[in-house]
Amino acid sequence: MRSDVALEDALVRTSFRVMAVLTRIGSEHDLSLTQLRVLGLLRDRRPRMTELAAFLGLDKSTMSGLVERAERRGLVARGKSAEDRRAVDVFITPAGHELAERVQEEVRATLAPLLDRLRADERRLLTGLLDSLSGGGTADTRGVTGTLPVNGP
Repeated sequence: MRSDVALEDALVRTSFRVMAVLTRIGSEHDLSLTQLRVLGLLRDRRPRMTELAAFLGLDKSTMSGLVERAERRGLVARGKSAEDRRAVDVFITPAGHELAERVQEEVRATLAPLLDRLRADERRLLTGLLDSLSGGGTADTRGVTGTLPVNGP
């Protein structure tokens, strides 16, 4: 059991380090950690507001405020769902996509020295292990976990 404690400690230390990077880079672009997550999620999805709120663990009014602030910055937009005209989808704008790409590149560059400590085979192994833990199945580097429906923009 002692190895589980060491593993948990290592995961927590690593998550703190990654969260610090995300928080710092996000703040440099006037984005909160939650706003970063929203942009990351919307890069290849067009979820309903309710789905996005549930995924992020936010109530409807908090989600609406978050989306409204991002809309004012021109990063996201809302539109009627093609599947259900009563529902509202959220999607990333070209400006939001450009910012998300820029932030992702900064995150990659910041984490590169940490990852460069590993050999290529160790990085592949770690990717597979982390995907197993997060329920992923691919080496998606967008910083999100869980699943949301994928509806093209």
